[in-house]
Amino acid sequence: MTRAPSAAQRRVIDGADPVTGRVRGTEHQLAALVRRGLVFRHPRPPHEHFLTPAGHRIREAANETPAAEPAGRPAAGAGVFAARAGGADEAAGAGPERAREVHSAWQGLLELRRMTNADGAVDRPCGWERAHLVRAAALALEAAGHRPAGGQTDGYRVRATPQPEAVAVYAPDAQALAACAATLERAGWQPGEYTEPRTGTRYLLASPRRV
Repeated sequence: MTRAPSAAQRRVIDGADPVTGRVRGTEHQLAALVRRGLVFRHPRPPHEHFLTPAGHRIREAANETPAAEPAGRPAAGAGVFAARAGGADEAAGAGPERAREVHSAWQGLLELRRMTNADGAVDRPCGWERAHLVRAAALALEAAGHRPAGGQTDGYRVRATPQPEAVAVYAPDAQALAACAATLERAGWQPGEYTEPRTGTRYLLASPRRV
């Protein structure tokens, strides 16, 4: 069985940027985490360190919503940024503070693209986005100013699908759906509009662009 990270290593992992996975620590701590496969050192200057998928899993396991909390809502006091996928159970708030959080998260994601895409491209999604499709698509929409659906408001909704590397995006009307498609396309996604056979509801099926 793999030995659990030490308390000091857990502090480094838990302190990682929630979007980019960038970590800070002593040279010894980072080297130990690299050896364990929980962190990698980016090959290009300034040689920052980021969580690997295994490191992300450890960090996210510590921040999982308790069973008593409604799905999709962060535990009270968790202090962890989460893009809003749209749902009645999501925390409210759309003031200046939220706008700053979303802007910071989006800029961090662009930096992660630059650091982790092989060619340094920022116009297409990176590996983290492919592993967190709903969160990535929701962040692109929220950062562009689209309003997520909530308990008393209508807006976009991003949902997982059975298809690999694809999310479904719903919007209140055709105009809003087209605007979401344009935003996702600018953010490096490939959206296509479809109709649900049973309900006739129009929606987007969007996948991260690879080239």
